[in-house]
Amino acid sequence: MRLLSILVAVLAAATLVFGQQAGSASVIGMGVIGLLLAAVTFRSPALPFFLRIFSGVFAIEYLLFGAAALAALAGWWPAALGIPPVPTSLPTTVGVFAILIYAISFVPVIAKIARLASPYFESNEVTTANLWPIGPFKIRLGILAVSLFVFLIVINQLQVGISLRISFFSRDMFDSLQNKDAPTFWYQIFWVFVPWATIWVVSNLVELFANYTILIRWRQFMANEYTQRWLDHATHYRIALAGSVDNPDQRIAEDTRSFVNQTYNFALPLLSQISTLVSFSIILWNLPVAFTFPGTSFAVPGYIFWVAFFYAAAATWLTHIIGRPLIRLEFEQEKREANFRFALARLREYSEQIALMVGEPTERSHLGQRFRDIVENFYRLVWRRLKLTAFTFSYNQASVVVPTIILAPYFFAGTITLGILQQVSGAFDRVQTALSFIINSYSSIAQYLAAISRLTTFEGAIADAQHGAISEEALGRETSRDESLHIRDATLLLPNGKPIVKLGALDLGTARSTLVIGPSGSGKSTLFRAIAGIWPFGDGKVGIPAEARIMLLPQRPYLPQGSLRAALAYPAEEGAYDDAATRAAMEKVKLGHLADRLDEVDLWGQRLSGGEQQRLAVARALLSKPDWLFLDEATASLDEKLEGEIYATIDRELPQARIVSIGHRATLRAMHDAIVTMEPNADGTFTPTPTAKAPAA
Repeated sequence: MRLLSILVAVLAAATLVFGQQAGSASVIGMGVIGLLLAAVTFRSPALPFFLRIFSGVFAIEYLLFGAAALAALAGWWPAALGIPPVPTSLPTTVGVFAILIYAISFVPVIAKIARLASPYFESNEVTTANLWPIGPFKIRLGILAVSLFVFLIVINQLQVGISLRISFFSRDMFDSLQNKDAPTFWYQIFWVFVPWATIWVVSNLVELFANYTILIRWRQFMANEYTQRWLDHATHYRIALAGSVDNPDQRIAEDTRSFVNQTYNFALPLLSQISTLVSFSIILWNLPVAFTFPGTSFAVPGYIFWVAFFYAAAATWLTHIIGRPLIRLEFEQEKREANFRFALARLREYSEQIALMVGEPTERSHLGQRFRDIVENFYRLVWRRLKLTAFTFSYNQASVVVPTIILAPYFFAGTITLGILQQVSGAFDRVQTALSFIINSYSSIAQYLAAISRLTTFEGAIADAQHGAISEEALGRETSRDESLHIRDATLLLPNGKPIVKLGALDLGTARSTLVIGPSGSGKSTLFRAIAGIWPFGDGKVGIPAEARIMLLPQRPYLPQGSLRAALAYPAEEGAYDDAATRAAMEKVKLGHLADRLDEVDLWGQRLSGGEQQRLAVARALLSKPDWLFLDEATASLDEKLEGEIYATIDRELPQARIVSIGHRATLRAMHDAIVTMEPNADGTFTPTPTAKAPAA
């Protein structure tokens, strides 16, 4: 970018010299804008990378168009092209847009968009691309993304140039019809229209393929990035505890898709509309049609252009006034839709419990209420869209005849030809369409801003869960100097901020197996979660033996979708353990009757009983062989005899592991070497205290 800024500065200086020698204010203005552009380009490395792409493209266009404009002023423009030479207004306008890119980078919503979009274009991930006729090759994802994006920008600019050339074809064709000049008419059809129309079709097909490629790769990158950040270090669990965002699944699946599509659909079309505005404004500005204020001799330069400009500007302002509430309504609609989907997913997850309790009428009532919430906001949304659509449809219909009405007196007076009337009507339509970009996109903009808001709040929740008040750093983790696992000077809080556990020091390595007992609500499970590093509320130090592998079995195990083999291997991959080891583990926990169904895919969380699920979780422990195994009432669904057998199996098969259990049954005391009791304090908290082991009752 620094080299580019130097080249822009050199061209701007040459332009100033040329302008002073020629005494041309427009050329001097182009040089002044060029110097400002050089300064902005020099500063552009401070911009988010996404905006830097646009800044670079505009700077390059200034160089190309500026050099072409100077060549035209020097008399070197090739007339054979059949289009007017590049005016100084074109590079000047491009320079102004580049300066505006820098200026709007300080607007908060633009900064948010650029920050969300930039990581994809800066990615160092290596990917495989397939380009004919080269074939598959390795490339850095960021380089591929930038290359595709710039290629699409160039394609869009080419299409604007083709549209401009076809507008001159339209003028010449209608003039030939008016003059009954058959040879010129057929020449325009076969030697002008057909070649340029063919290029137009091919460019659109190429653009379509490149468009789909960049969109799916971009969405894949964002989905992977957010999924990784959401899952890393149990961030998903801490966010759920804090309740800081709703429906993170929707934000990853839907809002990333919406953001990618809308960012692309606004960025490139906006650039295309800017190019269209500049190119076709030149036609309107140079039209030999003037308007003189009554009673004066002052003629308005570029009269038709100013009509198009103020016509679209007034409509844009009215559109904003009418459509502004859409942003809030779109956000609320997405939230209510997501809440309804989540309620349906929860019903499916707990279908057995609901059926056993005959809870269908209540569930039906709850789902009905959630959908009524959707309908209520939907009608507000529809009513606002009706108002906006009524205005935009009226505006677009009026735009069809406005230029013809304005130009008709000049045509009847013989000031302009039929070809010029048609060309200018088309140019007027293209200019007012470009100026009306916001009008025609307002509803989409509202959805876009809602998606941006949801993603930024999701990012904030992730950042808070990883480095803020609810991060794992709240309970500092350290490496213990011996083989024990300890907690020191800790206070554990409930999500509402109320203290539940206080302790000065607790060592769990003094015995091979330890049972933690105490009344319900005394913080036993909270203590386990703090040791596991997922409880974000509180402070203190948790000491873990170096490179110790810890496994915690909750009362209700998680069984992922897929085969039974995958459920047994979890959290490892499905093929982590061989068939013999898997079957042996199943036999040891009394699940041998399921050994022939290892590769069967089913909803195992619904097919297996609570006791079978708990034994499956123990089989996982036998396979993974952790150094520390925590059982949070992980055998509560088993009868006492089977529970004793399972504990004996754990003791026999995991001789190197330290076992820490939570349980209420008195029979568990005999299965452990030490007891820790949650003793109540005067302030309502509990302190885990080692106690002498008592015989089983």
